[in-house]
Amino acid sequence: MRNFQLPPATVSDALMLINADKLQPMLPLLPIPKPYPTRKAEMILAIAGHLSRPRLQALWGRLDETQQLAVRETLHGPERAFDADRFRARYGKLPSGYKSPGYRKSSLLRLFLYPMDRHGSATAIPQDLRKRLLEFVPKPPEATLATIDELPGEIRQERRYVPKGQDKYTSATLLRRDMEQAAAYDLLAVLRLVDQGRVAVSAKTRRASAAAMLRIADVLTGGDFFDPAEKKKNRWSQVAGPVRPFAWPLLLQAGRLAQLHGSKLALTKAGRTALRNPPANTLRDLWRRWMNNKLLDEFIRIDAIKGQTRGKGRRGMTAPVDRRIAVEDALMECPVGRWMRFDDFSQFMYVKPFDFSVTHDPWRLYIGDSRHGSLGYAGNHDWDILQGRYVMCLLFEYAATLGMIDVAYTHPDGARLDFTEIGVADELVFLSRYDGLRYFRINPLGAWCLDMADEYVPAAPPPTGSVTVYPDLRMRWNGPLSADERLLLEMWAADESGGIWRLDQKKTFSAIESGHDVDALREFLAARDDQPLPEKVEGVLRGIERDARALTQVGPALLIECANAEIADRVAADKRAARLCLRTGERHLTVYAGKADAFRRAIHALGYGMPHG
Repeated sequence: MRNFQLPPATVSDALMLINADKLQPMLPLLPIPKPYPTRKAEMILAIAGHLSRPRLQALWGRLDETQQLAVRETLHGPERAFDADRFRARYGKLPSGYKSPGYRKSSLLRLFLYPMDRHGSATAIPQDLRKRLLEFVPKPPEATLATIDELPGEIRQERRYVPKGQDKYTSATLLRRDMEQAAAYDLLAVLRLVDQGRVAVSAKTRRASAAAMLRIADVLTGGDFFDPAEKKKNRWSQVAGPVRPFAWPLLLQAGRLAQLHGSKLALTKAGRTALRNPPANTLRDLWRRWMNNKLLDEFIRIDAIKGQTRGKGRRGMTAPVDRRIAVEDALMECPVGRWMRFDDFSQFMYVKPFDFSVTHDPWRLYIGDSRHGSLGYAGNHDWDILQGRYVMCLLFEYAATLGMIDVAYTHPDGARLDFTEIGVADELVFLSRYDGLRYFRINPLGAWCLDMADEYVPAAPPPTGSVTVYPDLRMRWNGPLSADERLLLEMWAADESGGIWRLDQKKTFSAIESGHDVDALREFLAARDDQPLPEKVEGVLRGIERDARALTQVGPALLIECANAEIADRVAADKRAARLCLRTGERHLTVYAGKADAFRRAIHALGYGMPHG
C-alpha cells in the first residue's frame, strides 16, 4: 500500500525527530571539526549546514551502489517513503545502513533517508533535500521483464515433506496450451451449446451448473486445463476443478451474448450475431466488457481464503474493476510473443508499481480458522498471497480462456509453498487452482485486444478432416471430427452412424429460424470438400432457405370477439377502424397490440366500448 504521508519539510525538521544519542554518530560522517557539539540543537545545525549542494554531491559519491539505488528509488519513485519490501523484491537485498545501526555508529545513508515520525516506521527524503538531490541524482533503472524463446520441458519445484536422505526437489511436467485459435473455436462451440439450451445456470449467482460445465468442457478445444470431473481421493485431497467451463458462461453474460431464460442460458440477438461475425471481434469485445463487469469478483475463486463473502470481510473487499485495470496496464508493458515467468511478471507489477489491493482489511480474511489463520498478521497478507493470486486467476481463467495469452502450467498440487506457514494451511496441497501457472505470453490476438496492435489477422487453421457431399443429401466425414465441427453438423444434419450425416429439413428450418445463415454451412462444407456442392444439394439449400423465411412475425396482436356479426360488419366497414384491424371470421377482429388504444378511440366514435383485458 502506498504511504501518502508527507515527508518532513526540511532536514532540520527530520533531525528533530531523532534522539540526540543517535545524532552523535552522524557527526563523524561529515567534515565537522572537533570537538563535536553536544547539544541537540547545535548538532542539528551542524549536520544540516553540511548538506549544501557541493558537499552533498561529494557525500552522494561515497554511497555504495545499493545505497545509491535506495536514494534513487525514493527520490524518483511514486512512493512518499522508501519501500523496503519493494526494494528487496527488485534488488534482492536491502541497502546497508537502512536499519538503524545503533548508538555508537551510523551510516551515510542516514544523511539521505530520514524518519517521517518519531516512531521511525518509515523513512523519506526531506523536501528541501529532495530539491537539491534532483539536480544531479539520476532516475533508477527501469524495471524490466526477463523473457525466453523456448519453454523448458519440466519444472523443478520444492517438496513440502522430504524424508531424510531424499532430494528436496522434484520435477513436474510443464503443460503448454496455445489459446489464440482455440478460443475462436471455443467461442462458437459454447454459443451453439447455449443455443441448444444445454447450459443451465443459477438464477442467483449466474454460474453454470456442474453438469453444464462438464458439457462445456466436452466441446472445448483440447478439453479444460484440468480434468473437470476429477474426484477427491480422500478427505485431505483437493481437486482443481473447472477453469474455462466456469469462465465461459460468465463471459457470455457479461458480454450480453447470453441471458437467463428460465433455468438456462439463451442467446440474445447479439449472441446470434456473434455466431456469424469473426470470432476475434467478439473475443475483444468480451474482454472489454469483462473489465467492467460486476457479475463476479474473481478473487472469490481463491476459495481457500475465507471471510470474503460475509460481514466486514465482504465490505472490505476492493472494487474488482480497479484491480483489472492495474493488471491490464501491466500487460500493456509486456513484450508480445515472448514467454515470461509468471513470478517475474508478478514481481514486475509489484516493483513498478502497478499497485492495487484486494482488501482494505486483511484481518477479516483467513485460511483455516479466523483466529490463527488471519491474513492480518505480518507476512500473511503479502503481495503473493493476495494480489499475486488474484492476477493468476484473471490471467489463467479469463485472459487465457479468451485466447489473449498462451499458458504453460503444472498441476497446482505442491506448486507453491508460500502459504504453508499460515494458520492450518499446511493441511492444503494448494492455495488456489491457479498455483501451477508458470509461464505465459501475449499472442497477436491478445496484443490486439489490449490495443497494443492496430489490427489482427487470424491464422486460418486447417480443418481436422474432409467431407464428401452426395446428391442424396448424405455427407461422409473422413478423418477426425472436432467438438466444434460436430456441433455445427448437429445443427444442420442428422448423424446416421459410421461417419455418415444427412441434411435434415427440420433441423435446417430450426437453425435458420434461430438466426443462423445457410452460408455458414456452405463455407464449412466448401472448406472440407474438393468438389463443389452437387447441384441438387445446392437447390435443396436454396429452397430450404426460401421456405424457412416464407412467413414473418410482424408483432403481437389482439384477437377481439364482437357481440354479434352485425357489430363486426360495422366496425370492419368503418373507414377509421378498418385501418387498424383485420376481419378474422364471422365475429372476430384482429388488432395489432400497438394499435389497441387507437382502435379503442375509433370504436368509441361508433358508439361501442371494449373493456380492458
